[in-house]
Amino acid sequence: MKGRCGIPTESRSMSRTFFILALLTALLLIYAGYAALVLAPTELTMGPVQRIFYYHAPSAWTAFLLFFINFIASVQYLVRPNESADRFAKWAAVAIGVIACIAAFVVPLPSGIEPSSVATTGIVITAAYFLIRKYFSEQGTDILALVTAEVGVVFCTIVLITGPLWARPVWGIWWTWDVRLTSTLVLWLIYVSYLMLRRFSTSGETPKLAAALAVFGALDMPLVYFSIWFFRTQHPQPVIGGGGSIDPRMLRVFAINCLAFTCYAGIICWFRYRIERMQRDVEETRALEALLEPRGAASRDIGSRGLP
Repeated sequence: MKGRCGIPTESRSMSRTFFILALLTALLLIYAGYAALVLAPTELTMGPVQRIFYYHAPSAWTAFLLFFINFIASVQYLVRPNESADRFAKWAAVAIGVIACIAAFVVPLPSGIEPSSVATTGIVITAAYFLIRKYFSEQGTDILALVTAEVGVVFCTIVLITGPLWARPVWGIWWTWDVRLTSTLVLWLIYVSYLMLRRFSTSGETPKLAAALAVFGALDMPLVYFSIWFFRTQHPQPVIGGGGSIDPRMLRVFAINCLAFTCYAGIICWFRYRIERMQRDVEETRALEALLEPRGAASRDIGSRGLP
């Protein structure tokens, strides 16, 4: 159905929703910035430089979330064409949730890792798999994987920039090749390679090759996260859920910034997803016209010669 200006009513409704959510996200980002710079108390040991934490850690959280979605979407893009593989992947997603819930309270966990966190992670993986499968087509999963990788690389870049800015006055060095920092850099390089493959390769198998690379890259995420528990690193232990402590006011500001960054990433991904989908629709239309054009030209040529 079209409105008075010839614009589909559904499209106008989505644009209005996008504008409202974008406005709310902008207000949330402004308040989150004010909370990080003004409302949060100054850390006694590190001083004002510690306020980078409210941008560094939420950026890492957002990058990990986007790379996780990229992983799920890439797996689905690979298995959807094959019915047996698709069925196996669905049962595997269910098994991950069940095993995580059981193992969380049976298997001894490293100090600082709560059983509830392990169980919740397994449930989230299962839920995310089936939600993406329900609301995204096979082509939609490929687009979703692309846009989450693009935005995820931006936030991972912020992590790699703010980390040294924070480390220099605290550690006395800009960078050290410990496991946490090095594995984060490797993760960034993998997804940059993913984007370069998508951008410059012209092979028809590029989406599948990129999806396989994304699945491989996702294996680095657990190493980044758990490195501070299993290795001696320069990076400090987490103060949230890792046996440390944090001022409740700092925790509130951190949570606000995590929410703001997540909403901001979601808005960008939504906008980028719509652009990519429209671009692919245009390319498909042009390809179809190119296939039909020779036939039409031949018909006109026959007609001009007066042939039956």
